[in-house]
Amino acid sequence: MYTTVVRLQNVFGFFTTVAFVVAAFIAASDFVTERAPVVRTLKTTSVQVVRGRPHYYSSKKEEYAVINFSLDADLSSLFTWNTKQVFVYVTAEWPAADHAKTNATNEAVIWDSIITSPSADHLANIGPVAMKKLLKSAGGKSIDPSRGKLVLKNQRHKYKITHPSGKLATTENVTLRLHYNVQPWVGLLTWNQDVDYGYWKALKNGVSKRFKLPAIKEKKPASAGAR
Repeated sequence: MYTTVVRLQNVFGFFTTVAFVVAAFIAASDFVTERAPVVRTLKTTSVQVVRGRPHYYSSKKEEYAVINFSLDADLSSLFTWNTKQVFVYVTAEWPAADHAKTNATNEAVIWDSIITSPSADHLANIGPVAMKKLLKSAGGKSIDPSRGKLVLKNQRHKYKITHPSGKLATTENVTLRLHYNVQPWVGLLTWNQDVDYGYWKALKNGVSKRFKLPAIKEKKPASAGAR
């Protein structure tokens, strides 16, 4: 009844129970911590539609859009002692051709970034020089909410926008939208929300003004060279 195996099982069972209870309390603490992310500025700075091969592996030419933008956002309230990292990304969205019937929307990511907490800096997939700068910026702190303050001016796109139809020029009612995904050390993954839930407030001003994709610029005929 009181063999070594039984005692080890009892100790292990007690340990896992305590660990589970502690983890549950840690995860629950997020729900009583205020989240109030806000976007001050989200606008395009350069929009262009080009006809060509959007990727080196593309087999045919098609229309694709490149969008640069400016962003001023405060996501510092998303960083708590239980935050591992925050995944932030910007999408371009516009109504589908059958939007009136299906309410479908086209969505394409144009930029993204992973913002780690100082306690998770060692997990960042960056080079040694960038890692050294990142660790130095933490200054020995385990929490650094200032990392959630994003100020990007004329930020270059990471990804080009394409469409299965191969047509994008003169597309109307396009908007930019900021998204985030909070990844905790313990607990559930959470995404940006459209309504308030208790202490968690919806992201404010996370959508830009509507704009129209331009037409493709036609190439001017080459002038006759000098004889």
